Amino acid sequence: MSAHVVVCDGCCCGRVEKGHNEVPINTLKAAWEEHGLADYVKLTISDCLGPCSMHNVSLLKTENGLTWLGKLSENVHYEALVRWARDFAKFGTDAELPEAIASHRFVRLEDVVVRPQEL
Repeated sequence: MSAHVVVCDGCCCGRVEKGHNEVPINTLKAAWEEHGLADYVKLTISDCLGPCSMHNVSLLKTENGLTWLGKLSENVHYEALVRWARDFAKFGTDAELPEAIASHRFVRLEDVVVRPQEL
């Protein structure tokens, strides 16, 4: 059982000149190494993930699906990503999203499936 954390560092995310907070990429990479997370949770620093209006976006991928997080603007948010990864390494899919980032969860319209009879 494994998971994947994808952190956007694209056209808007982390761009201080656009008014967004920096994405602490080196800090995240160091935490992954310090806690030996790579065997349980893959960390990918990505180009643009798409929902730019949510700036500083991250995506958590597990066998339970996708969890989109946006407007991650403080170090506490990225510390919570590390905490979630550590919990996932211990508890698998029973790991809960830390409170510091739970309210930053959003659903992308592209991920919503509408059945024809619901139109």
